[in-house]
Amino acid sequence: MDFEPWWLIFVPLLFALGWLAARFDIRQMLSETRVLPDSYFRGLNFLLNEEPDRAIDAFVEVAKLDPETTELHFALGSLFRRRGEMERAIRVHQSLLNRADLPVAEREHAQHELAQDFLKAGMLDRAEAGFKQLRDTRYSLPALRSLIRIYESEHDWPRAIEAVKTLRGLVDEPVPQLVHYHCEQAQQAMSLQPPDVDAALAALDAADHAASIAGEGSSPSKGSLVRISMLRARLAALEGDAKRERLHLESVLTDEPEFAGLVAESLLNSYRANNGAAAALELLQKQYANYPSLDLFNVVFRELRALQGAAPAWAFARSALRHHPSLLGLDRLLEAELAAPGGDGETSPVPGADLSLLRSLIHKHTQRLDRYACRSCGFQARRYYWQCPGCNAWETYAPRRLEELE
Repeated sequence: MDFEPWWLIFVPLLFALGWLAARFDIRQMLSETRVLPDSYFRGLNFLLNEEPDRAIDAFVEVAKLDPETTELHFALGSLFRRRGEMERAIRVHQSLLNRADLPVAEREHAQHELAQDFLKAGMLDRAEAGFKQLRDTRYSLPALRSLIRIYESEHDWPRAIEAVKTLRGLVDEPVPQLVHYHCEQAQQAMSLQPPDVDAALAALDAADHAASIAGEGSSPSKGSLVRISMLRARLAALEGDAKRERLHLESVLTDEPEFAGLVAESLLNSYRANNGAAAALELLQKQYANYPSLDLFNVVFRELRALQGAAPAWAFARSALRHHPSLLGLDRLLEAELAAPGGDGETSPVPGADLSLLRSLIHKHTQRLDRYACRSCGFQARRYYWQCPGCNAWETYAPRRLEELE
């Protein structure tokens, strides 16, 4: 293509248009800047100087001067909630809802934020009412998840079950806690005086059904199956059926051996009640040989000492600790020895040893190891939890102590 000289006329024209556009942008920016109150810039300055409290006060003043700044209201409300200033957060979001001119989308947003404020403040009835108002909005899914949390905290398992079923209809994802909700119902029924055996049995059947649905296309979670077996064993014990109780407990040893430590004591007690302590001890020793764990070690050692005396118990302990060195295991060993009749060192294979002093020295180093730990939030506990007290997640605890996991 040949160059035409008259094309040069476009060069100054394009330059002039660019200059006019720049002038327009600068004037618009200056105009918008003049509209912003001084408190806004003071707040920014406080933020840059790492003075968050004074920045918040400045932004609150901006919100008062200009009620149209809804985004600033939302930001302040969320900030107050994160800081634990629930009264101020609630007041900010309620002031938004009181505005008659608020658009529908922002009204729904404010309703959701206010319900979260109530939830964090522990006002569960008002939080529940707020989340229910969002049922047919774009916040329906997070509102439903929050309702499930509320029902869990209130131990309202029937409504929690219905809410989870609704959630499963909205999202294609596994919901493992449904099995545990039915297990919680069964546990409640068995804790009544007298126990409601029929209700417990119905709840466990529902738990089995929920586990089978959860396992479609994959295997159901091990923890949920173990819990069902443990509760069925407890139900059998309430009905006086020792054989069925042992079958359920032994199924855990066979199917999910890593959970053996959770059922070892119950299995031993069941056998002991029917004069079968020696058979139970032999079974648990074989289990430990194949799947050693600290909890199982503790049960076997105590029962060995009770049935066969100190020497066989210490022989087992020496062999176990030689193959699986463990300070926590040694601590448990010394604790059991001292708690036993005559536990003053006289029956120990180490004559003259000050077991009490030795145990106190070791115990200081093992206290932090003698715990289960949540994989989600790190919350530690001496007892095993199906639902973490720290983050409320289900099945986040491995059935092994911290020392075994390190």
